[in-house]
Amino acid sequence: MNEALVVEGLRVYYRTERGAVRAVDDVSFGLARGESLAIVGESGSGKSTLGLTLIRALPTNASIISGHVYIDGEDTLSLNLADFRRRYSWRVIAMVFQGAMNSLNPVLKVGEQIAEPLIYNGGASREEARRRAMEMIELVGLPREFYYRYPHELSGGMRQRIVIAMSLVMNPRILILDEPTSALDVTIQAQIINLVKDLIERFSLSVIFITHDVSLASDIADRIMVMYGGQVVELGSAERVLGEAPKHPYTEKLLASIPRLRGETIPEFIPGRPPDLASPPPGCRFHPRCPYVFDRCMREEPPLFKVGEGHVARCWLHGE
Repeated sequence: MNEALVVEGLRVYYRTERGAVRAVDDVSFGLARGESLAIVGESGSGKSTLGLTLIRALPTNASIISGHVYIDGEDTLSLNLADFRRRYSWRVIAMVFQGAMNSLNPVLKVGEQIAEPLIYNGGASREEARRRAMEMIELVGLPREFYYRYPHELSGGMRQRIVIAMSLVMNPRILILDEPTSALDVTIQAQIINLVKDLIERFSLSVIFITHDVSLASDIADRIMVMYGGQVVELGSAERVLGEAPKHPYTEKLLASIPRLRGETIPEFIPGRPPDLASPPPGCRFHPRCPYVFDRCMREEPPLFKVGEGHVARCWLHGE
């Protein structure tokens, strides 16, 4: 696999009054060039923290405990923050942050906000930056004249398109989108998903799509990574994980919780609560909520077992 990004053994903890919160705990995966990977799971599973780690935008109370993040073969965690920002931020890897469409500067034209990084980080003249910003606005499906609009003049879907244009203006090869369709209605969600799919195909972008919405993940992703309690519990092709062969009980429960418009299946809710990552349970972190739990689950933490071609699951049901 021609990989644009490789993550190995990543651990990220938050310092709190209650102790260390293990937000990301021994996470490993790869992302191929031109591939879309959806990271799914409940709130608090570590999805957003993982994305912030990759772009080196963690809050001050977070620490990278161990692990490696390779981009084009270089371990970016070995770089100091200034060097990472100079060489990688927005030029190679960019992120659309959760709720970013609501953080546009209200007193600046949206086109000026797209052009700004080109002027201050890319060395472009104002005219070059304006021309490029107009091209980006057109690329995301809006008229070039929107350069002169203010955020309050745009709908939520339009603002989200502007934010995506901002993230791509420096031509990154890797794009992370954190809940990019939240707070948008279903029709606009579909438009944003189709836009992202078109950008992936047109520019061979490698995309990480972070979401709690399994249905959206199935619409956009080549592969699915399911996170629970800061860990990867299942990783494989979208067809296997979300379709024919989910192999982790948590994935099964996530799929069973999706409302269906047709059919007799009634959505199921996952009983219990996600684990306290300041004091996670021993053994498998899902065992207090798992319908298949047995003694070993409560005592020993399972590794990731191979359960098919390119498919792994963290569950003792697949152990020897």
